[in-house]
Amino acid sequence: MYDIFIMDMGGHDDNVKSLVQRFPHAKVVRYYDNHLDTVKRCISRCRTPYAWVISSCCDYANFDFDYRPIHHQAYQIHCWASGNQQFGDTFLIPKDEFLKQQNIELLEWYKDINWHQDGVPRLAWPVLECETEDITQHLKDCEFDSSYVWVNQRTDYDPSLWKDRCFYSFNKSGDVSLAPREIQTHLSTQIYDYPYIIKQKEAFLPSKTLDIIYISNGEIESDRWYDHAVSTSGKTIKRVQNVNGRDLAIKQAAYLSTTPWFFTVWAKLEVDTDFDWQWQPDCLQQPKHYIFHARNPVNGLQYGHMAMVAYNRELVLETRKWGLDFTMSKLHGVVPIVSGTAHYNRDPLMTWRTAFREVIKLKQDSETGNVESLHRLQTWLTKAVGENAEWSLRGAKDAVEYYESVNGIFNKLMLSFDWDWLKSYYDKRY
Repeated sequence: MYDIFIMDMGGHDDNVKSLVQRFPHAKVVRYYDNHLDTVKRCISRCRTPYAWVISSCCDYANFDFDYRPIHHQAYQIHCWASGNQQFGDTFLIPKDEFLKQQNIELLEWYKDINWHQDGVPRLAWPVLECETEDITQHLKDCEFDSSYVWVNQRTDYDPSLWKDRCFYSFNKSGDVSLAPREIQTHLSTQIYDYPYIIKQKEAFLPSKTLDIIYISNGEIESDRWYDHAVSTSGKTIKRVQNVNGRDLAIKQAAYLSTTPWFFTVWAKLEVDTDFDWQWQPDCLQQPKHYIFHARNPVNGLQYGHMAMVAYNRELVLETRKWGLDFTMSKLHGVVPIVSGTAHYNRDPLMTWRTAFREVIKLKQDSETGNVESLHRLQTWLTKAVGENAEWSLRGAKDAVEYYESVNGIFNKLMLSFDWDWLKSYYDKRY
């Protein structure tokens, strides 16, 4: 029998023990960071014309170690596929010929490799269950004892282990993935810190759709736009009603959500009929809120105000302190997709209140020199058409006046979150 070298790749100690019992003359070799360097070490210790170099991550229960190459294949490296991966982990190597070529930089540069497609199955790698959506943190904390771990779910994919270990994602969000041990030395804030990422777009698995939560607080057309959202989405939509304060309403929505992210639909929003409810957050990034766009039918602006938001459930629930905008108090990103049209101008109070609250936020942000916020502020103050247009302008101008009267004091500005205070302020003026 030829010498047998077992590349111990970690995580399958029982398999190594079983192979040593089966082949007492086999030598267990610590795995370097790639197949080529490990094979070189094995061949340097080989005493027979050929050497079997096999892997601890493969199942050899039915493998024929009596295989002998025919004459014209005597100088080839024979490589057996690992499952469906051609670049497998089982080799029969001619010692003398390999030594002649051992200065190659990559194993695949060997002059002649015989690929055996009747592969050797790999043993299953462990599954890392991510109870939250922060895959990066879970991988940071993972105690890797194998070459790879599955994130949340196994698939039938077998990666190459010969060189650079890639991170593979198998669905839109990336929460079904295959992560290599090497990723831990690269992670800082997100999976994209790792240089080798492959998204298996041709074989994407379906992702679980996000919960939809509808938030209303006495808006005139809240039932109408709720029914419209149900019809448009074709899904059951949970509802939060009559909670005083946007922050408390969002937290209540988070408690109702059963998915790590959830869509919020505000009661003024007529969701576009072609909105993509299959949209998914990118789990390879840091967890964040995703703000869509909405059309303003009064002043023509189109940005995140009154738009749908895909909230990260954990971030919502852990938020204890926030500024004038609850959503933007945590990490957030903008999705340049229009979610619908925001009908905030159905009565004078609603129109005034909406404009007042938004302009308070824009005024504060524009004070920092934010050009975009300054442009939006000027638009709110000067442009308005259609139903209750004058109340949109009044709300905007009243907000600027109030901001300046309190010198931008934060506690005074935060009163704009309180429905009762807003109604009282409106009644005093009008």
